[in-house]
Amino acid sequence: MPMIRRSLPMVALLSSVLVAQPALATVVLVKTSLGNFEVNLFDQSTPVTVTNFLSYVKAGSYNGTFIHRSEPGFVIQGGGFKYSGNNAAPFSAVAQQAPIRNEPKWSNVRATIAMAKVAGDPNSATNQWFINLADNSGGNPQLDLQNSGFTVFGQVTGTGMEVIDAIAALPNKLNASFNGVPLRNYTSADATAQRAVTQDNLVLIESISVINSEANSAASLNPKANTAILQQQNNGSSSSGGAFGFVLLGFAALLGLARRR
Repeated sequence: MPMIRRSLPMVALLSSVLVAQPALATVVLVKTSLGNFEVNLFDQSTPVTVTNFLSYVKAGSYNGTFIHRSEPGFVIQGGGFKYSGNNAAPFSAVAQQAPIRNEPKWSNVRATIAMAKVAGDPNSATNQWFINLADNSGGNPQLDLQNSGFTVFGQVTGTGMEVIDAIAALPNKLNASFNGVPLRNYTSADATAQRAVTQDNLVLIESISVINSEANSAASLNPKANTAILQQQNNGSSSSGGAFGFVLLGFAALLGLARRR
């Protein structure tokens, strides 16, 4: 059963509180070492989450990070780590701002971007995000309900999913120190020879930048509503918080800091 839990960083959470304010930008360009894609943010319907995401974008916090988790047919995840250059301790955590409140209004279907969070804590999203490779709204993993629902705050547009699918198709089990991490130009022969993984083997997020500042640029999109969470709220029930925390289990062993169920 796939787990969806945010990895805890090696730095303490910043004590400053994020001041919620309307997001002016709604389209960002994500440049990666495997190609670029655009994301249209839902700033009108998930303003807290979009403002939070854009605060990291504005600070350049995502520049130089890498895709640290890939599960084909499920998700790819990023936003949490940069490469330290040292294979013995390769992951350098990105500093986090204060956690934000959950806004589970849209469904976790293919091509949507959502925030990762700590299992059992709906209002714990900070900097890590994931892109749904499939319809993960129901069944197993049921992301629309698990942990009070995962907040979808944007959608990959145009041909962007071709890049996302190419990332998901990369091998991710060749090197024990990078278990679950998609690796470029790294083969089973390299693994057998114990060749060190370098920055060139990672899918780097070179930059994320705003390319459209029209507040209503999401108006032409038709995201699927998260009706499951609305029904659950109307019934007065709550989802279990622990089954799908967003963490890479290999990282839990490496970092010794992943919060478990």
